[in-house]
Amino acid sequence: MTTAVTKSGSAPERPRTGLLSRIRRSFDTHWYAWAMVLPVVVVIGVLVGYPLGRGILLSFTDANEANIGRTIGVNHIPATYEFVGLDNYWNVLSGQEGNFYPRLLWTVVWTASCVLLHYTVGLGLALLLNRPMRFRALYRVLLILPWAVPAFVAAFAWRLMFNSEYGVFNALLAGVGVSPVDWLGDPLMQKVAVVAVNVWLGVPFMMVAILGGLQSIPAELHEAAEMDGASPWQRFRNVILPGLRPVSSTVILLGTIWTFNMFPIIYLVIGQGASSESEILVTYAYRLAFQGVRDYAGSATYGILILSLLLVFSVFYRRMLDRQEATR
Repeated sequence: MTTAVTKSGSAPERPRTGLLSRIRRSFDTHWYAWAMVLPVVVVIGVLVGYPLGRGILLSFTDANEANIGRTIGVNHIPATYEFVGLDNYWNVLSGQEGNFYPRLLWTVVWTASCVLLHYTVGLGLALLLNRPMRFRALYRVLLILPWAVPAFVAAFAWRLMFNSEYGVFNALLAGVGVSPVDWLGDPLMQKVAVVAVNVWLGVPFMMVAILGGLQSIPAELHEAAEMDGASPWQRFRNVILPGLRPVSSTVILLGTIWTFNMFPIIYLVIGQGASSESEILVTYAYRLAFQGVRDYAGSATYGILILSLLLVFSVFYRRMLDRQEATR
């Protein structure tokens, strides 16, 4: 078989398969889709890309309140901070700063305990609401209400209830003869308080997501398990949990990311009285940037480290789930 040639006698040129060529062909074919996506890309670039790039740049400098560029009236003071390379990361990760690892440990404990309670309580409520009962729609609305309340409103309401002098919880304890508890002053009680508030706010999302997953499990599987004589625990372990695996993996990942960065609950419930033991990484990064002598470089370093930790966790978590699916 002979190879087709062009009029000039040479073999036809193969189409280019480079990245730019593929993008160009995609734009020529789907220009309308590109035009619709472009505004979103621009907005994300302005709201996310620029601050992220700026934060990465500051993390390699010694920028602080004294050497950052600023304008006072008609006078402009130029920036005098210098590039220091990886010194900020070395100071944090080597323990010279002394604040990273204790707060990282509490952040991991805070995240794990909250996500565990979110999922278990949400799963229990979803199982109850998935069964036929009277006033089921009313119960669903009432249980979703905490999710509809803005976080700052809920935080201030719980802060009032945790007040050591006239809060609801100490009034209940006094009613049964128990001495008042300093919920917002004692470091251990601060941790208990913020975990309780975050669980109250996060359970409705888990409940709704898991309830949707329960309703997507085919009824034939439950009927087959019942006909085979499976006990309720066996049906839960062999039918419900495997059926919820796609939903569970997603909500646990999202819950971990959200809780790891849950700034408003820690900051608004405990406020300025937060001890060093009850601060998580993101609240400490905020304090570096906006309280006392403002250390912008240190705050940016903490922000990049938080982002890196979450990216690493997400990658390993997804790979672990993929391996589990491959071995099934």
